[in-house]
Amino acid sequence: MPDARILIVDDEPANLNLLRQILKGEHALSFAKSGADALATVAKQPPDLILLDVMMPNMDGYEVCRRLKADPRYRDIPVIFCTAKADESDESTGFELGAVDYITKPVRVAVVKARVRTHLALAQQKEALAKAAEQLHDELIQSRLQTLQMLGRAAEFKDNETGLHVIRMSHYAQALAKATDWPDEAADLLLSAAPMHDVGKIGIPDAILRKPGRLDAEEMAMMRTHAEIGARIIGAQQPGSRLFDLAASIALTHHEKWNGTGYPQGLRGTEIPIEGRIVAIADVFDALTTRRPYKEPWPVERALALFHVERGAHFDPELVSAFLDIMPEILAIREQWQEH
Repeated sequence: MPDARILIVDDEPANLNLLRQILKGEHALSFAKSGADALATVAKQPPDLILLDVMMPNMDGYEVCRRLKADPRYRDIPVIFCTAKADESDESTGFELGAVDYITKPVRVAVVKARVRTHLALAQQKEALAKAAEQLHDELIQSRLQTLQMLGRAAEFKDNETGLHVIRMSHYAQALAKATDWPDEAADLLLSAAPMHDVGKIGIPDAILRKPGRLDAEEMAMMRTHAEIGARIIGAQQPGSRLFDLAASIALTHHEKWNGTGYPQGLRGTEIPIEGRIVAIADVFDALTTRRPYKEPWPVERALALFHVERGAHFDPELVSAFLDIMPEILAIREQWQEH
């Protein structure tokens, strides 16, 4: 690794000077004469590798290593112990603490150079592999999002709803999740999964989907199958994926009701997954406040009055309270993505 930074830690000046002579000109060297100084140096500028003496006063090398490996910022820095303690039990202790190698004193020039070169190369390779894995992970997530987006566009061709509906309701769902203390990453995942809530309508006949009036009992029974159809469609794509699992759960459960009268499983209360309860509120609010083939849009005030009535019946009462609390944010989303 060119221009690698190496921290050499030893309480004996003679040992520091010897290692300086061995490694000078090949790497950028820094030095510490105690465990406390070593930790302070690492915090100021993390090195690429540490050569660490074991037997030091106040804080020995084992404790320094233990503290470094306990800190996520520094745990990946390779540590090589340099010590006169050559017992097998001493080496075992060092490796258990996370050291990558053990050089016994008196050190030999060829050994020090070879071990340093090897572990710098391994660290560089590990870093490259981590970056490649991160890029692959990002590409995989992107491909899954694209798959969901394609499914969503396919569903739009079957339904009278516009793409703006799924944009609005997914942003409503994300805002409600954040308002109930979901981590940002989880709320963002919900934003990506929520648009697939009605993908099962692909399996519903057009005559039912596009009927310009209320459905009769038989038609309604057919329409209700879209929840299970959607879960099957999504669940067959990437089993074990957090994104697809979340989307499948939403598709299956967003028509369940808090009092157990929903479909398709008649789940009650917290038996309904939280993502299904959140999306139920987001979906119904947007359905009420926008034009549909069978109705004119409701004023926001009328929609909110219904939520007050259905709190604890259709909807999770605590989620309704949180939704009402963020109504200014919800209305801003509605304005941003209004129909034209």
